[in-house]
Amino acid sequence: MERVNRIIQHEIFIKEMKKLNRLERDRMYCRHDIDHLLSVARLAYIAVLEEKLPIRKDVVYGAALLHDIGRASQYETGMPHDKAGALIAETVLTDCGFDEEECVQILEAISGHRSREAAGEKLLSKILYEADKGSRACFVCKAQGSCNWPIERKNYYVKR
Repeated sequence: MERVNRIIQHEIFIKEMKKLNRLERDRMYCRHDIDHLLSVARLAYIAVLEEKLPIRKDVVYGAALLHDIGRASQYETGMPHDKAGALIAETVLTDCGFDEEECVQILEAISGHRSREAAGEKLLSKILYEADKGSRACFVCKAQGSCNWPIERKNYYVKR
């Protein structure tokens, strides 16, 4: 997990997470903090293990830790966070020792994590999409009544 630890210590990751924490400080809905990122990583890796998929643990964690890295940019510029995130994540991944093939796989997953259709048939993209959606505990959320997530996407039970 050396490369994963490089991600969380990377100056770009730290800077973007600080901006995001500041921007979401008063947000009543789900936040995109380190707890969310680690929940997504753990759920995604459980899926990889359960389904016996050929995806390395550090690749799963790399994708999960960086999947919302573009959120602050979305708030500031309006660029969708999946697109902004892929741009930001490329530098972080390269700096942290991920090879070209792993970078492509992770960047595709970040770009496709917002919808089942965007995830397509790519294994990591599908796993990240499901883990991201499954990480939310809507069944205990105080803001669920005003949340704009469609009812069919809300989690009213534990999936993994």
